[in-house]
Amino acid sequence: MPDPTCRFAPPLRRTTAPLRRTANNGLRLGVGLALAGGLCLPVPAMAQKGGGVTITNLGHSALMIQGGGARVLLNPFQAVGCAAGLSEPRVSADVILASSQLKDEGAPVASGKFLVKPGSYRLAGLQIEGIAAPHDRVGGRRFGNATLWRWRQGGLDIAHLGGTAGRLSPADRVLLGRPDVLIIGVGGGGKVYTGQEAAEVARELQARRVIPVQYNSGKPPAGCDQGSVEPFLKAMAGATVRRSGRTVSLVPPLGDGMVVEVLR
Repeated sequence: MPDPTCRFAPPLRRTTAPLRRTANNGLRLGVGLALAGGLCLPVPAMAQKGGGVTITNLGHSALMIQGGGARVLLNPFQAVGCAAGLSEPRVSADVILASSQLKDEGAPVASGKFLVKPGSYRLAGLQIEGIAAPHDRVGGRRFGNATLWRWRQGGLDIAHLGGTAGRLSPADRVLLGRPDVLIIGVGGGGKVYTGQEAAEVARELQARRVIPVQYNSGKPPAGCDQGSVEPFLKAMAGATVRRSGRTVSLVPPLGDGMVVEVLR
């Protein structure tokens, strides 16, 4: 029987209006959509029932999150830069959330409704908020802005900070809230948090589950300025660390203790 969550839709005209900070930390909301077609991954039975999510590592900072009747793909990439040598995630999703349009974290290699601009979106039964933030440590002057994402899926509040090195503002912390699941880049370099910076953010947000992304597991490709996950794990001393394999299933409630889920 066909999977009802694996479907194609006619193209939608894209409109955007950025979500920006104002002088009083207010927000202006907008909506943006884009669509492509492709292949589908099977939805686990647990995810179809809406009780929690299943998160699959597709390499670099690309994750597929399935639950609550929706498939959300994070940061599809081309195999360039620090992602050189990896298999590109040419899969299908209901929604694609990209940190930026840089080739290693927002490439058009997957099919689905592609979101990269800050704004407020209602798609696939999900309420998704995109928040503008500097991509680098110099106010965006080197790599421009990135988009931080938050949404609720499968009964869990999820925050995606896969591509930023900028410090969170007080307004960012309020908008992100306390995530059940925090996805955060940890490899360092010019546009990703160092392990120490990522650990500070994870503790600042009091995340219950932390999934590190954007790091190298072996020898970095030529020209890549990102390191391994180990400095992050060292900085997270006191938190439980689980090496979960390629996929992890999370079912609410998650409890109050902080757990780092390291996906292969």
